Amino acid sequence: MGKEKRKEMNFWTKEEYETFAKAAMKKYGIYQAFEMLYWCGIRLGELLALTPANFDYEKSTVRISKSYQRINKEDVITDPKTEKGKRVIKMPHFLCEEMKDYQSQLYDIQPNDRMFPYSKSGLHHEMDRCCKESGVKRIRLHDLRHSHVSLSKGYFWDSLADCLR
Repeated sequence: MGKEKRKEMNFWTKEEYETFAKAAMKKYGIYQAFEMLYWCGIRLGELLALTPANFDYEKSTVRISKSYQRINKEDVITDPKTEKGKRVIKMPHFLCEEMKDYQSQLYDIQPNDRMFPYSKSGLHHEMDRCCKESGVKRIRLHDLRHSHVSLSKGYFWDSLADCLR
């Protein structure tokens, strides 16, 4: 009872993500959504709930404080999956600039409007399209979190090795 079969953990290397991202660049907004998922390691529902008020471009941070779901054909904003889910994430400088530029292109966006007005199924469709176009193996959207952790660990170990040289 209560035993759920664990799904295999997959991830992309930085090189695989960069190949995938070239295909995603063809659709403005979709590219930025995947950038946030990969470089920040956030959950899909957290991404879809992001508003301009969540970003602090001076500090290069994004505050995760809510999650988006579609229930009975209605948009529902809830608390994150866990209490620890409320957090502030430091964005790489290049991503901060990308997001600032993306936000400036959104017509008449208000501080509490969703920045990524997509559905989960729409992003799944885009993932399929970009994987097919780029030739990169298909992973689950959630596996982008694993890719982020793998990327972070790689940077940590590379930096440690540089310090020890």
